[in-house]
Amino acid sequence: MSCLRPWTVLVLALLLPAPVAAAAGSAGDPVVPVLERAASPLRSAEPGGNTGDLRPVGRAVGDAVVVGMGEATHGSHEFLTMKERVFRYLVEHRGFRTFALETAWSTGVRLDDYVVHGKGDPARIMREDLQYTYALNPTAENLALVAWMRNHNRRHPKDPVRFMGDDWGYTGPELYDRVTDHVARVRPDLTPRFEELYRGLRPTAPSGAYQKAYLARPLAERQEMASRTGRALALLRSLEPRGGAGRREFAEVLRHATVIDQTATGYGFDFTDPRQRAEAMRWRDEVMADNVVWWREHTGHRILLSGHNNHVGYEPEDPQVLPRTQGAVLRDRLGGYVSVGLTFGAGSFKATDPEEAHMLTHTVDPAPPGSNEHTLDQVRHDRYVLDLRTAPGPARPWLAVARPTRSVGTSYPEERNWYDIALGRCFDVLIHQDRVRAVDLLS
Repeated sequence: MSCLRPWTVLVLALLLPAPVAAAAGSAGDPVVPVLERAASPLRSAEPGGNTGDLRPVGRAVGDAVVVGMGEATHGSHEFLTMKERVFRYLVEHRGFRTFALETAWSTGVRLDDYVVHGKGDPARIMREDLQYTYALNPTAENLALVAWMRNHNRRHPKDPVRFMGDDWGYTGPELYDRVTDHVARVRPDLTPRFEELYRGLRPTAPSGAYQKAYLARPLAERQEMASRTGRALALLRSLEPRGGAGRREFAEVLRHATVIDQTATGYGFDFTDPRQRAEAMRWRDEVMADNVVWWREHTGHRILLSGHNNHVGYEPEDPQVLPRTQGAVLRDRLGGYVSVGLTFGAGSFKATDPEEAHMLTHTVDPAPPGSNEHTLDQVRHDRYVLDLRTAPGPARPWLAVARPTRSVGTSYPEERNWYDIALGRCFDVLIHQDRVRAVDLLS
């Protein structure tokens, strides 16, 4: 991947070439019947209908306050619909109330306004905000999830579900407005100061164009902008009320200013330096985890967190590119985190070409011998859930060994789409599906 595309480098973390190290074929592998006995079949990947088959998922979740559900590709239909299906179950049977997506915090704010209050058009919000870095998020599947959440809230207005984005790659004008409007109300004399500190930062162009233009700025200019957002955050923090009803509103405004600073800080790394790239990746996952923890503390909600396998798991695909994952941070900070990896054997997904010029549908054959997916495919169920923590003893040595595992980000093919992953060290729970198809992008 070219270093000329630093934000893509940051998001995908797929830099170093490594061939699939196909080991000896696993036909007749003795671990297969062990996995088969431990696996619980899942009726469907589609939401709706009987949910009795999801009880093993509920047992695996236990008392976790955050459940991270991954995906081996961002662009496969069944990964998104399975997450909606599980989220509905967790809402109705386990008291979960927030769906968190690996997308921009400001987009989450807009979609949450729709989910809770019916404000705006979710399809339009997705089309406007989810561009470039987030080009695989404006899907019919995500729109259906948001529609279900809105309908749920119409039926349960006193106990609403919420939507959040945990990432910082794009911060829309709404967040700047919420910060400056608050300052104008409580300290109008500081309005000119905030306007100066946020100079040139509030987006006036479409999301994709804004991100690309930001990255095209010289490093020194990006770092100067980050310095200004940091000073704005410190100044806002000094305005914290000492008590009263305004504290909750202030906490939300302060988080918006924090995310504005996260965006500027993130763009302030030197992506031409491999060490800086790795530090940026570490910082990104720590920031995403921090946003989730803040939401948990602010709302008290149990949260289903949706992201790539490489972010919700505990061990990174490549520690030289991503030293520490969001899942590892959440496990350490919350003490009540469960990681669910989602894998597949064969099928299709959406992704751009390597130059990110065109969105394409890609189809891959069944996983080769020696890979984790090749063995998982031999379990007789089309889709199933497996609690790796309670897997029978004979399966544990197999789960502890790192093997080639498929991983696809925003573009395909990359220099590297297979990584050596030990499933039992990376995830608590695994949901495997034999086949997937491509997502339906909004037109």
